[in-house]
Amino acid sequence: MEFKDYYQTLGVSRTASADEIKKAFRKLARKYHPDVSKEPDAERRMQEVNEANAVLSDTEKRAAYDQLGSAPPPGQEFRPPPGWDAGFEFSNRGFSSGEAADYSDFFSELFGRMGGAPRARQGHGGSGSLRGEDHHAKVVFDLEDTFAGATRQISLRVPRLDEQGRVRLVSRTLNVRIPQGVHEGQVIRLAGQGGPGIGGAPAGDLLLEVHFKPHARLRVEGRELHLTLPVTPWEAALGAIVSVHLPGSELKVRIPPNSQSGRQLRVRGRGIPASPPGDLLLNIQVVLPPADSPQARKVYEDMARDLAFDPRQEVRS
Repeated sequence: MEFKDYYQTLGVSRTASADEIKKAFRKLARKYHPDVSKEPDAERRMQEVNEANAVLSDTEKRAAYDQLGSAPPPGQEFRPPPGWDAGFEFSNRGFSSGEAADYSDFFSELFGRMGGAPRARQGHGGSGSLRGEDHHAKVVFDLEDTFAGATRQISLRVPRLDEQGRVRLVSRTLNVRIPQGVHEGQVIRLAGQGGPGIGGAPAGDLLLEVHFKPHARLRVEGRELHLTLPVTPWEAALGAIVSVHLPGSELKVRIPPNSQSGRQLRVRGRGIPASPPGDLLLNIQVVLPPADSPQARKVYEDMARDLAFDPRQEVRS
């Protein structure tokens, strides 16, 4: 995916104020608007200018974009770093599907999930009162938190414009109760923690989209857990019952005889403890003991002599 330098597109610095961005956009719009421009690539350039302005003129999108840093070296594809957008609190404005279709894959990848379509603000009480906007943020927890539930303190960064019209990040801290069984992508709603209401109307809610930090042994897919399970050659060949350690628990799993590396075992209901719970998928990996002693070498030599086994027979045939 190609990185888009929106500041370069508009010809402004990364510290440009909101007014400077607005002036730069208007100047380029007059130059490249297809109805008046005589430039041969006016339509393409106008699309690029519109996309850059859609990001840099929006306080929240600009703050998120600034976290990406500079473009990668020439010839190298750009990929957003993992968790680049975690901890940002955004209002639920989003953009229309038509707007997304007009812009690049880069734009859609970064901002395609920033709240979706705008949500109507409901009146409350007397005339002129409006319920506050719902805000949302992506938060990252430890996988262990979903197995027992927990209360965690999180810090969110809220984009704001300062007196000079430049984007600044303001932090706020909240205590969040993580329910047992919360799964990847689930939303925790904090009532009244969104945007302020108008005219005495209640505040909006804060919607926290849950994600998990990478785990040393477990990989999460929705409600499923994936785990590589090392076994010895004799456990794989003869079958065995082995222990599998999960956060906060341990279970016994039967390895079927004649199992090979790559075989997958499914343990139903032992994934994320949601409702309904997910499954645990164990990927068997046969691990050979090293032949680093005379005794170990003799065992391998005896096996080579006594077992008529050729793993490459099918390859030759």
